[in-house]
Amino acid sequence: MAPKPTKVTNRIRVLRSEIGLTQADLAAKLGVTRQTVIAIEQGRYSPSLELAFQIARIFGKPLDEVFQYED
Repeated sequence: MAPKPTKVTNRIRVLRSEIGLTQADLAAKLGVTRQTVIAIEQGRYSPSLELAFQIARIFGKPLDEVFQYED
């Protein structure tokens, strides 16, 4: 059975391109694999709260400008 897609969406891809960061660059800054960054961007994986804060901090944005929760 395939994992259920998360209700958490994000703007990581847009924010990354705005500052010229590759998936590999972001992964290195976070200490995760590029595959993890891909899965988060595609909404197949929700990051831990700690990782979500780290991602938001890299982009200099509040958490809710990077991640949204759809009811």
